[in-house]
Amino acid sequence: MTELSGSLRRVPAEPALAVLGLLALTWSYASVLWHVTDVVGGRTAFVGVVIASLALAALVGRYVDVRVAFVLTIGLLILGSVAYLATLPRSQLELLTAERILQDTIALFTGLSVLRLVGAGTWAIAVVPGPVFLSWYLAIRRRYVAAAAAGSVALGLVVLTGDASGTTTIVGVAGATTAVAADTFDRHGAGTTQVDVLTALVAAMVVFSATLSVVPGAAGSPILPNRGSPTVEGSIVDAQDRVEIVGSIRLSPKVRFTVESPQSDYWRTAVYDRYTSDGWVRTGNTRPYDGQLRGPPGPTDRLEQTVTAEDEVAVLPAAAAPVRLDGEVTDRTVVTPQGTIKPTTTLEAGDTYTVTSRVPNATSDRLRAAGTDYPSQVTEQYLQLPDSTTDRVRERAASVAGDEITPYDKAVAIEEYLESEKEYSLSVPAPSGDIADQFLFEMDAGYCTYYATTMVVMLRSQGIPARFVTGYTAGEQVGNDSYVVRGLDSHAWVEVYFPDVGWVRFDPTPGGPRQTAESARLTEARQSGEENVDLTTSNATAAPVPDGNSGTEISPSPTTESSSPASNQTAVNGTLGPAGNPEMEVVTSTPTEDSGPLPGLPSWRALSVGFVGLLGIAAGAHRTGKLTRMRQLLAIQGQRRSEDPDIDVIRAHRRLSVLLEHEYRARDPGETPRAYHQSLVDAGLLVEDSRRRDARRLLELYERAQYGPGVAPVEADEAVTTADRLVRSATPILRRFS
Repeated sequence: MTELSGSLRRVPAEPALAVLGLLALTWSYASVLWHVTDVVGGRTAFVGVVIASLALAALVGRYVDVRVAFVLTIGLLILGSVAYLATLPRSQLELLTAERILQDTIALFTGLSVLRLVGAGTWAIAVVPGPVFLSWYLAIRRRYVAAAAAGSVALGLVVLTGDASGTTTIVGVAGATTAVAADTFDRHGAGTTQVDVLTALVAAMVVFSATLSVVPGAAGSPILPNRGSPTVEGSIVDAQDRVEIVGSIRLSPKVRFTVESPQSDYWRTAVYDRYTSDGWVRTGNTRPYDGQLRGPPGPTDRLEQTVTAEDEVAVLPAAAAPVRLDGEVTDRTVVTPQGTIKPTTTLEAGDTYTVTSRVPNATSDRLRAAGTDYPSQVTEQYLQLPDSTTDRVRERAASVAGDEITPYDKAVAIEEYLESEKEYSLSVPAPSGDIADQFLFEMDAGYCTYYATTMVVMLRSQGIPARFVTGYTAGEQVGNDSYVVRGLDSHAWVEVYFPDVGWVRFDPTPGGPRQTAESARLTEARQSGEENVDLTTSNATAAPVPDGNSGTEISPSPTTESSSPASNQTAVNGTLGPAGNPEMEVVTSTPTEDSGPLPGLPSWRALSVGFVGLLGIAAGAHRTGKLTRMRQLLAIQGQRRSEDPDIDVIRAHRRLSVLLEHEYRARDPGETPRAYHQSLVDAGLLVEDSRRRDARRLLELYERAQYGPGVAPVEADEAVTTADRLVRSATPILRRFS
């Protein structure tokens, strides 16, 4: 036992520390890709390829040359890329031109989430073996710096895509730094000459990626100007292709646009297909608008709308489903794979366009008879649920809709259940965990995004294709065919797919309480004289467009789907606003009637990035020596006294030495203090008589304390006072550190 303990004590600590750091680094980037496979499926395959990569590294680590290992890494990446491309649907492969591949690659390095990729799970499985194998192959060969560099590249990618959380990033940076530090100690016995460089570089990468506000390659994500709240602008950017559902929100009554249309409708702006448990993502690549759009397969009514922007907007609202667009915006419009249109630039006030839509008008009987013969593309894209979706959500959906036979009746049952079982409120705590699970079992109230998300999840768990939709409700009717649409009309709802019919709208958010809250907000804005609440042509006392059923949401049918939308719906949450609506302001407490805009606290991600940035600054300062000099200069500003006068004098002279080294030069090896002082005088550096006399006097006291008979307490007091005077009379001590 004693022999074993002695053996363990002889094991070097540095390799173990390096391995621990590499484990943290590997966890950081692998956990991000693990989350991707959790969302889209493939966790078992992901674990399998990670284990296989580790096994391959262990197998060849001691027998294969480094050059061969690099070739194997490239081979793994090529094999993964081929496997990824092989899983893409034909419609996506047709879009993969060399230009598109380059754009998407650039986009990934500038903020495009991995979850937006078609086949994201396969992509995650394809890219993870290379860095895992190379990192641990190099670790086995005790090349810890190179191993940390390989892992840092993988971590850097997921940081740049925006998928790595602040905690994950910090763990990875700390792991890489630990591995490099351990390698430095292992090889050189001391020093951190490489650690600070790596830390500064990784920190710079993290901060740079976090400050990107434009996503190149994402079809020209339009950005609206800051309207006085950073949270609002952040919500505009985030809501382009990704929706994150947060807590309490506030609504804005400002006019956004007007619509000339023979009938009211929901003005759709964005459709999201991939559920991430905490929000929604729009997948796939956009394409330029070429003059025609595909309409629904079933019977429809033609609806032509003319939309005029009354303020700057970054969306193209239109009734579902748009089939034609006319106006000056056509040459700066793209089409998403989900069939929505979006601008590549911001629309200015006065910009006008006309859109023609084909609105489904199938009867409820036809919807019941539609059956379940869904196209494969629909089932692959709109039945997705994260692997982490809880069993109790699936069981609740089955209990609510289980007795119904047709998908239509199941949808109606779930819609009515949510309307009746949950209260409507704009003031809710920020969710933690799966949104649908939280709303069904942990929350008593919510607003439209909670209702719509939960209904989509429940439908998908029952094998019914459904998707999350954002946009605006009809708005305030100001004429026979005229509608004024405000920020508080933004809304989220559900679309369900029916074979030979297409996508049909359902809205599980209770209409009565929602309209009451929003009507009160509009009345308050008018009474308080807020700007841009009404147009000169609108009637400040006009009633909102009725739901058509006394404030109660109704199930879609041929008579209700296109003619009776609810008006003044609750807006989509500020950090998830409907494809760029900036009229939502996130709050961290319950909104009050007379409260102004509430400042939001920095997010955990922002705080984490800030911490990493400070870590990088500290590492850079350490690398240049400025941190050490700053610490020394701060230390000489004062002096703690001792009971020994000689020690006090020696400390006072040490303060003078630091000051002279900072202002002039360091003392050469072998140069005595007296020779050093004299050289400064001879060089014309100590030119001031008072400073020269003080320095000479302190030198004399130092020589007596260090080499002579010692000094008296009164002389120690003189030395400390002289040092204080020299320090405070010097050139501003913290002005420069070089």
